Amino acid sequence: MTAKTAQRLSKPDEYAALLDRFDTFLFDCDGVIWTGSTLVPYMIDVLTMLRSKGEYSEFQLRVLAEELNQGMTPIGKNILFVTNNASKSREMYKKAFDGFGIQASVDEIFGSAYASAIYLSKILKFPADKKVYVIGQEGIEEELRSVGIHFTGGTDPEDRVFIPTGDNSSIKNDPSIGAVLCGGDQYINFKKYAKAHTYIMNNPECEFILTNGDASYPVADGTFPGNWWSNLRTYTGLHEENAYDYRLLLRLGCLLLITEVNPPCLVPFGSHEFDPKRTIMIGDNLETDILFGINSNIATLLVMTGVTTESQLIGKHKSDIVPDYIIQSMGDFAVLVDEM
Repeated sequence: MTAKTAQRLSKPDEYAALLDRFDTFLFDCDGVIWTGSTLVPYMIDVLTMLRSKGEYSEFQLRVLAEELNQGMTPIGKNILFVTNNASKSREMYKKAFDGFGIQASVDEIFGSAYASAIYLSKILKFPADKKVYVIGQEGIEEELRSVGIHFTGGTDPEDRVFIPTGDNSSIKNDPSIGAVLCGGDQYINFKKYAKAHTYIMNNPECEFILTNGDASYPVADGTFPGNWWSNLRTYTGLHEENAYDYRLLLRLGCLLLITEVNPPCLVPFGSHEFDPKRTIMIGDNLETDILFGINSNIATLLVMTGVTTESQLIGKHKSDIVPDYIIQSMGDFAVLVDEM
């Protein structure tokens, strides 16, 4: 059996062929559209080009007719932003896009904080008399609040403190905690770990839920640590099946939420219609973005502006996860803008 190899794109005709091959583009954000607070060069030009370009499906033609009747700009390619970063809610991401001058609507944004809230409310049917203990930031809290789930921890100043060695008086079990939801947290400390550990170990029905499994995330000059879940799993002795990871998957032309338990749980997650065969996932991380695309049976494009290095693609220690295409930067597509 011949091993799969990725096609490296470097010429305008190769870029154009890819754009013609796909109608729906799923973008990761960190490391693809921006790194840290810096926008990838020419990104706005590329996204604008995608929104104005495309051969229309029957569904798109219906939308196009409606938009023309309303005096709106006709649609081009479908663009969705699919991110594992749980630090922001959809509304917070919308503000980030606005700040960069990028056109994006809230219903085009699917983040892991939102996925976590949907998982708790729609799949677990989280009890109204229970609370979620959050290791994470404002984005998780906003999405939990939007679905009516009570929570504690997170940005609470009482948990953003260091406690004296040997003083465990502030760490007590709370039977009302029905889930520990763990995402990236820039205020992580022993008190948060100890509380989460206590709730998981003492409340038999307490769920241990991960917003995402990213070990790192890209910044302007490298990477920083991502989700802290691995430490909690070590401390509590939980096995893989006890921790949930979320992915947005494509099945039958609909966005679905899947949890990696046995058997998997699926729930319709979005109102967008498209053909998976003409959909591509664009990301910078082989183990999350690209694997997500592979598991979703859609094409994948790896960009080299984020966490992935050449050593993961070639040589003795290369990854077993192979994208369909590789490009240095999404900004490379900007060479096509003048040809439109």
